[in-house]
Amino acid sequence: MTPFHMAKYTALGNDMIVIDPVHCPVVMTPENVRLICDRHFGVGADGICYGPLSGNAPFIMRFFNPDGSEAERSGNGLRIFARYLWDAGYVSGPDFVMGMGADTIPTHINSTTGLITLEMGGLRVLFTDRPLLVGGEEVLATAVTIGNPHCIIFTAKLGRVHTWGPLIETAPRFPNRTNVQLVNVLDDHTIQIEIWERGAGYTLASGTSASAAAAAAVLTGRCAARHLTVQMAGGNLSVEVLTEGVRLTGPVTAVYQATFSPDLLAQLPVTGNR
Repeated sequence: MTPFHMAKYTALGNDMIVIDPVHCPVVMTPENVRLICDRHFGVGADGICYGPLSGNAPFIMRFFNPDGSEAERSGNGLRIFARYLWDAGYVSGPDFVMGMGADTIPTHINSTTGLITLEMGGLRVLFTDRPLLVGGEEVLATAVTIGNPHCIIFTAKLGRVHTWGPLIETAPRFPNRTNVQLVNVLDDHTIQIEIWERGAGYTLASGTSASAAAAAAVLTGRCAARHLTVQMAGGNLSVEVLTEGVRLTGPVTAVYQATFSPDLLAQLPVTGNR
C-alpha cells in the first residue's frame, strides 16, 4: 500500500495535523478523526486541517476538532494551513487567499519573520455583560461570533477555566455549544486569557479565541487601544480590532512530516478502499 503523508505543526502549543487529500485520501469520518487525534492510540493532535480542497485560490480547508466534530472557523488552524501551503509549494508569493466554509481569508506570510497574518473578517456581538449562572455562581458574560461562537468572561480568576469552561460550553443558552475565554485585562494594550475550546477542551492557544476576546475588550470599552497583545499559556498573538474586521498575526512552527503506519491505516477507511 502506498504510504499516506501528513504534516504536523504547532501554533503556540496548539498542535494540528495537516492531511492533504492529494497525498492521503483518508475519509474524515468522526471515528477516523478521533483515532488520528488520540494521543494514546493515534498520532495525537488538537485537530486536523484537511485540504486544500481546490487546486487554486481560494485554497479551501475543512477543520476537525479532536472529538470528531467540524468547526466553522479556526484561527490557529488557518495559520497552520497557510504555512503548509507555503511549505508544500501551493503558493509562491506572500499574499494569497484561503477559504473555510463560505468565508474567504486574505492571508500574508512574512518570509523574514515567519509571522502569518489573517484578515479574520467581521465580528458580531450577540450580547454584552449579561448575567450567566455557572456552577451556582452568577458571572457576566459577553457572547460574540467570528465565524464560530465565543463566550467571554472578564475576570482576574483565570484558573477557573477548567471548572467553568465545560459548564459554559454546554450551557442551555448555547444550544450549539460555545468556545469559552476567561479574560484578564492587564492594560489598554494587553489582555491575558485562558481558553476552553468547544470540541477540544483546555487549549494552550487559539486564534479565534484571541480575536474574539480582544474585540470584546475593545467593544465593551475595557481596552482603549485597538491593537492588542493577547497573552495565552502557549504564547502571545497580536490582534488588531479594525472598523472592517479583525486582523490576527502570530507564528507557526513545523514539527514533522510523516506517514501513517500500515497498522494505523488498517483502522482508517480510505477513499476507494471501502
